[in-house]
Amino acid sequence: MWRCFRVECGWAGQVFPDKRAAYTGAHQNAKVSFSRQLTEESLGLEPPGDELVAYFAKRRISKETLEKNAILQKSGEQNIIAFTYRRNGVLVSCKYRSIIDKRYWQEKGTEKILYGLDGIKEADEIIIVEGEIDKLSMEEAGFCNCVSVPDGAPQKVSAKELPSLEKMLRHLHILDFLGKYLAHGLASRIILATDGDIPGEALAKELARRLGSERCWRVSWPKKSELTSFKDANEVLTNLGPGALRDIIGNVELYRFKGFSIRPRK
Repeated sequence: MWRCFRVECGWAGQVFPDKRAAYTGAHQNAKVSFSRQLTEESLGLEPPGDELVAYFAKRRISKETLEKNAILQKSGEQNIIAFTYRRNGVLVSCKYRSIIDKRYWQEKGTEKILYGLDGIKEADEIIIVEGEIDKLSMEEAGFCNCVSVPDGAPQKVSAKELPSLEKMLRHLHILDFLGKYLAHGLASRIILATDGDIPGEALAKELARRLGSERCWRVSWPKKSELTSFKDANEVLTNLGPGALRDIIGNVELYRFKGFSIRPRK
């Protein structure tokens, strides 16, 4: 393992004893936590059983999408989803969800990165959502250039000046994203598809503040009734289908902090 301790650098990485390629972390002004090596076997993971496949099917997420994204379950526990987080194909973390009480927890001592990170390596357009199931939902609509933040949304946006980069990264856990895609400018168009509730709006604002509002576009979730709207990508997929999600992404608006937007280019 190595790390540059200069504040303005923070470059870090590690070399494995086997034949896997070394991982070189992006240059980043943030504290780096090294994590242990993981395998599906060491975590006690196995392919999802019929119960989990049926759970996702009710949300219109196919078995093929589960397999492509390496959705697994704890061995012998069909009520616990295992979302595997990978970088360059290597398992670096795992987040679990109980389908009984909807509890979430992450494997201890592991790194927090974007879910679906490998799918946006060379993308010039990126979609950011607020949960793993929303990322899978976007994929059902044909959008593989989608990632999810690992810990949901903050409750509010600070009215003060921008916090330090290190503090912001600790809160939003988008270390790799900022290091590669902000510093090197690979993504020219970022679609913010966070939830339509107050925390989701707060997350969209924080992302736009940090990533640059001039390249951020915001989705508008359709009406569910006269008084309410659909909250997220999976709600839309489940109730309206993949075509509705494609229409939503095709009609995003350029993000504006002062309460106005412009229509996207045709």
